[in-house]
Amino acid sequence: MRSRIIILSDLWGKVKSDWKQHYEELLNPEFDVQYYDCCELAGINTMDLDEASIHQRFIESGIDVATRRIIELERDKVSILAFSIGGTIAWKAGLEGLKIDNLYAISSTRLRYEVNKPNCTIKLHYGSKDNYIPNAMWLKSMNVPYEIVDDGDHLIYTKRDFAKMVCKEVKMQSCAANS
Repeated sequence: MRSRIIILSDLWGKVKSDWKQHYEELLNPEFDVQYYDCCELAGINTMDLDEASIHQRFIESGIDVATRRIIELERDKVSILAFSIGGTIAWKAGLEGLKIDNLYAISSTRLRYEVNKPNCTIKLHYGSKDNYIPNAMWLKSMNVPYEIVDDGDHLIYTKRDFAKMVCKEVKMQSCAANS
């Protein structure tokens, strides 16, 4: 039986997520992939909203709503590949009881506000040109592996080469866990 992995979108959800195909194509042969649109989980209608408005709705209540919803939907242990706001939702869901094996959070800059971490294997990825990367003190205090990609910005995850690198890492971790 194939391992299960959840992909949690960025704050745009399905609206601007052509890049998610890179991950699905690379992971589908070995994993049962489930994609969740974080806007749908949070009950945020993105029609006619700009990025700042969508972000504000996540901050006001959307992160909490999406966190509760993913916990309701996922009863079994899962691995999660999460992007931007999706990483924050996954992290908080892990703290609130979602059973997570592995959490790969990409460009999840809001994690810089977290003071506790979920009980799972975690790997963080950021672009060096992302203005909101958690600082070195936070990264040290959380004691989680991370990678900062030279010359990458917040949207590093939309690049196919980056997707290949992350998916290779996910597959290797899965093989190591299953051996």
